[in-house]
Amino acid sequence: MQHAAAPNAERLVFDRALVRARLARAIRRGAVDFLLARAADDLGDRLATVLREFKLALDLGTPGGHVTKRLLQRDRLGAVVRAAPLREPTAPGLLALVADEEALPFAPARFDLIVSALALQWANDLPGALIQIRRALKPDGLLLGCLVGGRTLFELRQALASAEVEIEGGASPRVAPFTDVRDMGGLLQRAGFALPVADVDTIVVRYADPIRLMYDLRAMGATNALSQRRRTPLKRAVLLRACEVYAEQFADTDGRIRATFELVWFSGWSPHESQPKPARPGSASIRLADALGVAEIRPKDAS
Repeated sequence: MQHAAAPNAERLVFDRALVRARLARAIRRGAVDFLLARAADDLGDRLATVLREFKLALDLGTPGGHVTKRLLQRDRLGAVVRAAPLREPTAPGLLALVADEEALPFAPARFDLIVSALALQWANDLPGALIQIRRALKPDGLLLGCLVGGRTLFELRQALASAEVEIEGGASPRVAPFTDVRDMGGLLQRAGFALPVADVDTIVVRYADPIRLMYDLRAMGATNALSQRRRTPLKRAVLLRACEVYAEQFADTDGRIRATFELVWFSGWSPHESQPKPARPGSASIRLADALGVAEIRPKDAS
């Protein structure tokens, strides 16, 4: 087993102990899991397009059992290991353990497939976590997952910031700075993955009012867990004004407000000699002009 060193405390963005505590509270009280269910269905569909067998798979950090259930339903898959943030009941054919996505307790080249849904957005060192994941994959092993993207809850962020500036003269961080889809491909490359791909799925959920949205976020275990968050409760005046701003700026004609959730999907392969590689510069056997069926214009011929 190997364990990565914890990130420097001065650079921590998230209070991960608080993330786990709030997730545990949400599960005890009946978690709202529509996003996890959507992510599990999409992950199953994406994985179905990969026509190969995976002998050992890891579900890394995903809250709840939606993704693990989809893995256990796959035909071309052997054993499944679930590394969860909290201790949970096990299912037949499943080995479950409590593990931290930032300090994986696995030997190198252990898994053929690693999946993760709506977990890695809480990593304080996402590049480091991706490097550990790549090391835990066998050569030509696949990473497939999603995390919360940067435009998630931008409506709530704007409403809260506007209300705090108006009433208190300044805004405090309340919605996390999640990863942008444009950055994810680069992070996969930095971590050593081959054939990296990233895309985004935008989900708009409508609510009767912002309070109902906040209730759902609490029931997801997804409330503010920033290390630099304000420790005092949100003032009632700020909350009421934020609800007014939200309704003014982001309500539909029927009065219901919109809440955006952005899921950034990513995949990458542990390098292997059998994988496609880019051709060397100058190695082409046909000219681009011939392939396109057009006349080539050289610089000296240009007017």
